Amino acid sequence: MPTYLPHLLIVAFLLLCGWFAYRYRRERNFRRKPYVAPTARAWASHQPDPAAAVRHRVALVGDLGAVATDGHDPVLNLLQGWLQEAGPASTVVVLGDNVYPTGLPAVGHHGRSNAEFRLDIQLDTLRSYDGRVIFLSGNHDWNKGRRDGYEYLLRQEEYVLTHLPGAYYLPPNGCPGPVTMQLAENVLLVVLNTQWWVQHGPRPLGKENGCTATDSRMPFVQLQEILEQNRHQQVLIAGHHPLYSNAMHGGQFTTKQHVFPLTQMHKQAYVPLPGLGSLFPIYRKLVGAEEDMAHPRYRTMRKRLLRVLRQFPNLIYAAGHDHNLQYFNYKGGHYLVSGSGSKTAFVGKGGKATFTHEHKGFFVIEYYENGDVWLRTLEPGNTDGTERAPEAFRQLLSNQLVPNQAPTPASSAS
Repeated sequence: MPTYLPHLLIVAFLLLCGWFAYRYRRERNFRRKPYVAPTARAWASHQPDPAAAVRHRVALVGDLGAVATDGHDPVLNLLQGWLQEAGPASTVVVLGDNVYPTGLPAVGHHGRSNAEFRLDIQLDTLRSYDGRVIFLSGNHDWNKGRRDGYEYLLRQEEYVLTHLPGAYYLPPNGCPGPVTMQLAENVLLVVLNTQWWVQHGPRPLGKENGCTATDSRMPFVQLQEILEQNRHQQVLIAGHHPLYSNAMHGGQFTTKQHVFPLTQMHKQAYVPLPGLGSLFPIYRKLVGAEEDMAHPRYRTMRKRLLRVLRQFPNLIYAAGHDHNLQYFNYKGGHYLVSGSGSKTAFVGKGGKATFTHEHKGFFVIEYYENGDVWLRTLEPGNTDGTERAPEAFRQLLSNQLVPNQAPTPASSAS
C-alpha cells in the first residue's frame, strides 16, 4: 500500500464530513419555512374577487393515518372548522394512507383495535358534514404493498362505507379507475387508484371484479376519453401518488438520512455511517422502492399518466404520499402534494416547485362562478388546530370562463 494512501483517505473523509456539515447548515436555514419560487413571490398581493360567488370548494387532505386520538389533532380540528364554513356546496377528498402503518387488519389481529380507533376519529369528524366525502386508498392501506394488500383494502372500504354510509370509497373494489363524479356544474372530479400499478399480489381487473379495465394500459385510454369528452368542464384529478415531488418519494433526502441511514428503520438508531450511509438514499433516488418515483412500476405509471394529462391545459392533479405541501405549475398543468394530514417530512426547495412547505395542513381548491379557480393553503396556527395560521400561499390556477354548452355525459369507468 502506498504510504500516502492513508493520508488521502483521511483528507477525503474530512472533506466528506465538511460537505455534510455545510449541507446540514443549509437545510437548517430553510427547513419548515415556506418556499415560494421567485416567479410567484407577489402571491400575497393577489386574492379572489370579493364580489365573486364561490360555486364549490374542495378540501384535499392526505395521509391522515397517524392522527391524534385525544381530540386535539391539529389537522382534524382545522378541517372541522373548514367543514362548518364550507357547507354543503363542498367536497372533502381524503387522499389515502388513511390508517398507519398497514391499513385495517383482520378482526382478531393485535393491531385491529388501534387501526379502528384512528379510522373512527376521522369518520367522526366527517359525520355531521353536509358536503360530499370521498376516500381514496394509499400504499399503507394496501398493507404497504404486500401480497395480501387487496384483502386489507377491501376491509377498509367496507368499514368506511358501513360506518359513514354517505361517503364514497373510490375507485370501488380496488379497481384502477378512472371513475368520475360531478361535484358541481362544470366541475368534474376524476379518481385514479395509483396504488394498483405498484401493488404486489392480487389486483382486481375485469367485469367479474367490478372493473371496466381489463389490462394495465386501458385506464389511461379511458382517462384520455374522459378528458376529451369533458373539455368544457374544469377537471380535478385525484390519486395517492404524486407526479412531481421535492421530497423523499421524489428522491430528495436529508443530511441526517445520509449520515444516519439506520434511523429510517428505527428512530433512535443514530449510528454514523458517512459515505456508506449515502448508498441507501442513492438507491432510493436511482432505483427506488415501490413507493418511489424511481421504481420501474411507479415510473411507468407516471410516464403514461403524464402523457395523457399534458394534452389538456389547466388540469389539476392532487396527491398525498409525501408528508408535506407542494405545488408545481409545470407544462400547463397544476400538480399538488397535500400529504401532511398527520405527519411532516423534509421537502426541498427550488427545482420545478412553485411552493413547498414542511408543515401540517392541507390544500383547498375554490371554484368561483366567474370561472376563477384558486388554490388556498390551510395550516394550523397552534398545537391543536383551533386557530388557523396566516395563509402561507395562494394562487390563481385558472381564470377562464367555462364555455356555456350542453355537457357531454362523463364516463364512469371503474
